[in-house]
Amino acid sequence: MKKIICRDDFWEMFPDCKIGIVVCKGIDNVYKENEAEYEALIREGEKRALTFLTEENFTDNKVIKVWREAYMKFKTKKGARCSIEALMKRISKENHLGTINPIVDIYNSVSLSHAMPCGGEDIDCMEGDLLLTKADGDEPFQVIGSDKNEPPYPEELVYKDKAGAVCRCWTWREAERTMLTEKTKNAMLCCELVDTDRYEELMEVLEDLKREVEERLGGQCEIKILDREHKEAEL
Repeated sequence: MKKIICRDDFWEMFPDCKIGIVVCKGIDNVYKENEAEYEALIREGEKRALTFLTEENFTDNKVIKVWREAYMKFKTKKGARCSIEALMKRISKENHLGTINPIVDIYNSVSLSHAMPCGGEDIDCMEGDLLLTKADGDEPFQVIGSDKNEPPYPEELVYKDKAGAVCRCWTWREAERTMLTEKTKNAMLCCELVDTDRYEELMEVLEDLKREVEERLGGQCEIKILDREHKEAEL
């Protein structure tokens, strides 16, 4: 059984962080002539996301600021930002998200609705356990849509497995190798929380993900929470 394990070097940087996991088994991740439904789901998420942008200066908004501060604690590639910042920046410029595949559309819509970062990986494409830890700097990594190897910097915070980095700069860019596709049957969805005041909202995110996946894609989903006292979970 594969696991997700958050190593101690992560908790030394973020002792109060909570990481929510939704393990989805036996899903059918294919559009069934209903892609428009997923587009509508994303548009609703975009509308809700805009309610979190109350400050004129984009980076002064709390949902952006907390992640800017978090990214100052570890080595990052220049310009790397938390995934939720990238989404919020895009919609603030009235640049709509497109559909990708059902489960990605679901987590993008939920991410936007709550202004929290969400991501996902194909469990069957992982090589061994998934680790959240500082990189050695030689882990192979090919970002989605590229065939170029771009390994992380030493001490960059990454998700990685035995075959290489799975996501660089914590939530920034995901790997082609483990991305969610229409062939995905078993998936791990993830939401990271650094703003401890929003724990209840984290639980809402996880419940929304679980409900949407089970109702739309079938299968069974299980919610798990990782923190400093619970550093690993089965996938």
